[in-house]
Amino acid sequence: MTKKRKRQEDFQKVKLKVGKKKPKLENATDTTFKTKAIQIPEQLKEDGVLPTQNRKLNIKDLLSQMHHYSPGVKHNALLGLKELLSQYPFVIDAHLSSVISEVAAVFTDKDSSVRGAAVHLLQFLASRIRAEQIAPFFPLVSAHLSSAMTHISEGIQEDSLKVLDVLLEAYPALLTDRSIILLKNFVELISHQQLSKRLKSRDKLSWMLSVNPNRRVTSQQWRLNVLTRLKKFLQAVVDGSSDTEDEGLQEQKDSSHSVRNPICISWKLHANNQQHIQLFESGGLRPKINSSFRLRSLTSVMDSAEKGLSSAENLKGFIEIIIPLLIECWIEASPAQSAPILGNLLESESQQLMHQVLSIIHLLWKLTKRHDETYKMELWLRMNYLVDFKHHFMRHFPYSLQDTVKHKKKDPCKSNRNCMKSSNNIDHLLLNLTLCDIMVSLASTSTLQTDSGWLDMIRKFVTDTLQDGSKLNSKQVNRLLGVTWRLMQIQQNKVATEPLIKAVYTLYQQRNLLFPVRTLLLKFFSRVYQKEDLRTQRIRSRSKVLSRWLAGLPQQLALLGLRNPELSNQLIDIIHSAASRSNKELLQSLQATAARIYDPLEGTLVLLPAEAQRRLVQLVYFLPCLPASLLACLSRCCIMGRMSSELAATLIGILHMRSSFAGWKCQVQDNSVNDVDYFSFLFSTLIGFSREELTSLQGIRGKPHISQTQLSPIRLYLTDLDQFLHHWAVTEVICHSLSTIPSQSQCFDILQTGICKYLVGLVVIPDSTAGSVLCAINKLLDQACIISENLHRFLASCCYSLLYFLLTIDREDAEHLQKRDMLWRSCISALALLPRLLRLMLQSLQVSRICREELPVVAQLLRLLMQHGQLRSHMITNEFLVQQIIKDIMTLKSGEVQEQWLTDLHYCFNIYLASHPQTPGPVNTVY
Repeated sequence: MTKKRKRQEDFQKVKLKVGKKKPKLENATDTTFKTKAIQIPEQLKEDGVLPTQNRKLNIKDLLSQMHHYSPGVKHNALLGLKELLSQYPFVIDAHLSSVISEVAAVFTDKDSSVRGAAVHLLQFLASRIRAEQIAPFFPLVSAHLSSAMTHISEGIQEDSLKVLDVLLEAYPALLTDRSIILLKNFVELISHQQLSKRLKSRDKLSWMLSVNPNRRVTSQQWRLNVLTRLKKFLQAVVDGSSDTEDEGLQEQKDSSHSVRNPICISWKLHANNQQHIQLFESGGLRPKINSSFRLRSLTSVMDSAEKGLSSAENLKGFIEIIIPLLIECWIEASPAQSAPILGNLLESESQQLMHQVLSIIHLLWKLTKRHDETYKMELWLRMNYLVDFKHHFMRHFPYSLQDTVKHKKKDPCKSNRNCMKSSNNIDHLLLNLTLCDIMVSLASTSTLQTDSGWLDMIRKFVTDTLQDGSKLNSKQVNRLLGVTWRLMQIQQNKVATEPLIKAVYTLYQQRNLLFPVRTLLLKFFSRVYQKEDLRTQRIRSRSKVLSRWLAGLPQQLALLGLRNPELSNQLIDIIHSAASRSNKELLQSLQATAARIYDPLEGTLVLLPAEAQRRLVQLVYFLPCLPASLLACLSRCCIMGRMSSELAATLIGILHMRSSFAGWKCQVQDNSVNDVDYFSFLFSTLIGFSREELTSLQGIRGKPHISQTQLSPIRLYLTDLDQFLHHWAVTEVICHSLSTIPSQSQCFDILQTGICKYLVGLVVIPDSTAGSVLCAINKLLDQACIISENLHRFLASCCYSLLYFLLTIDREDAEHLQKRDMLWRSCISALALLPRLLRLMLQSLQVSRICREELPVVAQLLRLLMQHGQLRSHMITNEFLVQQIIKDIMTLKSGEVQEQWLTDLHYCFNIYLASHPQTPGPVNTVY
């Protein structure tokens, strides 16, 4: 075999046959495999303790994903947290610390979507977490906020303002605790420090406005955003201050004490030498004891950073930094110098920025007034900033708004220069008024001549604004009145103040003023009046405008009625204050309007709530004259039940003090209350019903309103329980007033004449009226009084009618059962005081005229009269009459089975009368 052939055999090709499988290679890999299902039931179960959201993730899973490197995972985790916490709110309390720390940590995340989701989640949590719950974790939140505000990334700085908005809305008090740090962050957002090259030390650091071209908004818009938040933050600081005063109408503090507590003195205890009043020299409302020791305040223990803006040093330092920056912002937004002096037009964005600048300065000014030594602080502000303010702020005063208005529809409000507003609802009037408020706070009486130029500009602007008939809102009016008050304090002569008061009165006379606006105007006039009243004690020169305003208040009160109870209360307080000072114009107007105010049907007295009614009743004391027509109205107010019985008692007491029977040692006002009119008032109030009402009652017949007996000509009209109790309470006060009149016999004669004239002869009498008459007779009757026969018979009929009504009350009638004790005592007292009255009543018991159903009632009445200790001697005197009545009853019941009530009657007669016992029986008998 040749050499070539052997080589071919080594690489011989294998021939495959058709239909046969290819043999496996020796180095072939086996690719076959088998699978089996793996069951893990424990991992598929949901956690029974921690709830999950739609993706089956619980709170721990979501919080762990907050640390993931992927922005998408963190974004989904924040969305999942909001979904989970909204479905299961109880999870918030259990994991509050973890949730707050994780959400605050992503304030500085690089991804904007993550920061946006964090802001939305924080806003959701703020609506469900109280301030006391988040307070332990708030330093951490505040630290992350400061880190975001000072971050190098512009996007993180912009989103930090959104976080700040949420925290300012939900937790302003907690946020203002770190005021120093956050205020520095605000400054760094719009400026940067610049060290002077001439000075090697860092004592003189100047701040300059910064410009960043990488921002998505313009520099002016960015500063506007930052200053808007700074204003909100300072507003929270002001609101959180302990000394809260009305903006615009606050008093200038003249001492270091801002809160003064009056000393409570009980004059009754003092008169009885049970309470001593210690007087302090120059104490005022808050007594001061001269001592060489002074207690250190709590704020002096804290360091400067913890005090925040409550420290005068910190406040001055912040003002020195922020005011130059605000002036630079103002210069950028102010109109060109070539613009006209009056009515300078502003772009909308420029006006917003200028408004924020002035608002921040105004809030800083308010904070300076919260510190001790306010005068020194105002002097420091004037020395440092008055020149710049006059040069920049007052240069183009006043300012107007340039706005493009589409003339498709004519709006009457847009034609008014004070109603023109920008797209952000910032009107130019509020901007001008804020500037006025800032400037007038730098002026004083001592600097009047120096500041007369720009003060005249402000005074003219304020006067024109008040008089041009514009519809102003409460915020504008509040600021406007604040400036007006300050101008009046700077120049206190009548020549300067009278035009301002007249301008305010022009605004006050506008129709359809809003309630807050009307309230502010009333407070302003009341304050001006009180200030003038103190001054005019030495110099009697009252403002004519104030006198006209005071004279119109009673008429306004009468017209207002129940339409606005709060405004009515304010009017009443002012009227009461002026009336107590004996203001002549007001008292004359009040006298002329009194009939409308105290009208029993539609008067202000019966329409307003109880507290306002009390103040109106007190005003009666100050009325110069109380004519008969007014007393008639007051009587109806007392008995109609539209004011409480306690208030009616107060009114009766006031009228008694105004009468000639009050027992004053000094001479009282002449002709204030006529004696005849006073007795007419007492009698009308005692009766409790008018003549017309008594006449209308005469036609009522039958139950359930009438109690009728055949033995008495008088039928009782059964009043409602509330009306009865009210009438009875008033009756007791009337009886007390009658009993204090010196001549009791004459008073009784007047009462007897009135009863005989208006009540005797009536067929139907209210039960409360009958009881009141008996109560008054019992109170006034003495040995010198002579009772006519007509009054005797009338009272005897009233007594039997009342006693019959009391003995026939059903036990289920709870309403009338409550009248029983009061009426029973009145009847028994009258029968005990007047033996003739008891004899006439017994003579009227002619049992032959009554039906058989009334016999047990008569028997029960006789039994109770015999058992009563006060009537025992009188019943013995009338033994023959009682015996005759019993015989008549026996005659009618002859031939019948003797009932128990007849047996009891015989027993009582034999025990109490037939044997004439010497010892008295029980004092009272339960019927």
